[in-house]
Amino acid sequence: MGMEDHKLKVFCTVAETKSFSKASEIIHLTQPAVSLLVQAIEETYETKLFDRTSNTVTLTPAGEMLYKYAKEILNLYAAAEKNIGEITGFVKGRITIGASTTIANYMLPGIIADFRKTHPKIKVHMLVGNTKRVVEFLNGGNIDIGLVEGDVARQKMIVDKLAADELVLIVSPLHPWAKKKNISIVEITKEPFIFREEGSGTRQVIEKYLGKYRITPQDMMISMVLGSTEAIKESVENGMGIAIVSRWAVRKELKYGTLKPLSFKEEAMLREFSLIFQKKAISSHAVDEFLSYLKAYPLDRLLSLSE
Repeated sequence: MGMEDHKLKVFCTVAETKSFSKASEIIHLTQPAVSLLVQAIEETYETKLFDRTSNTVTLTPAGEMLYKYAKEILNLYAAAEKNIGEITGFVKGRITIGASTTIANYMLPGIIADFRKTHPKIKVHMLVGNTKRVVEFLNGGNIDIGLVEGDVARQKMIVDKLAADELVLIVSPLHPWAKKKNISIVEITKEPFIFREEGSGTRQVIEKYLGKYRITPQDMMISMVLGSTEAIKESVENGMGIAIVSRWAVRKELKYGTLKPLSFKEEAMLREFSLIFQKKAISSHAVDEFLSYLKAYPLDRLLSLSE
């Protein structure tokens, strides 16, 4: 990536986020550095590119014009790199993946490790955040693809289903329910329940499912609200309550019998893992390789090992 396309990328990120501070977060530069880069471009064209009057930053007519070209130029750079890669038949480069928590912690590490065995020249970077953050990363152009759980609005991006994920009730092996295979959702209001924090993808799915059966968080005996699945699993293992987590998150525990999973009698609690990418972006050869690898990957096999 040359100096010129770096400048254009910064410019586009400010244009898309309408904010210098948001752009600086996404590109990992300080705010003064972002301002200086934009100033440098403005000096090149001897015109203002942004109106900084209100509290949001908007493009001037000249800025609008440059933005249109900048997007095309960046796409041409990407296309050039891709086609040269195809001619030389040498797949190298880097892929930046944004992934939401469950996927980043429990699903991707194994897949990336396997991918690297066959593609040692490709560097894979991962940015982790909740689904909302991953969408922000994608819109800011600082990830090539996103992997998210739960619902995403399809306004500016392509959303592809990757896999279904089942959420299961987990109890300690000493719990009276540990011998059961499944349970009615109504029963869970009678036991101390450990919840994830608001805004977590997992929590949204649980609340939606409970709502279907007219159960509100107020009906439940919520004993703790914890910020991570790891903390929840520990607490359930120690008999502090029951919880609902992704089957992906408890693969190891189910294998070693330190936690027991129960499905719901009413219907399985399911959600989708989705792939998201920008509509107009040209993906690099490396990204294409990873995507086809991911789509062909036997995800079910990974899960069945835990049974």
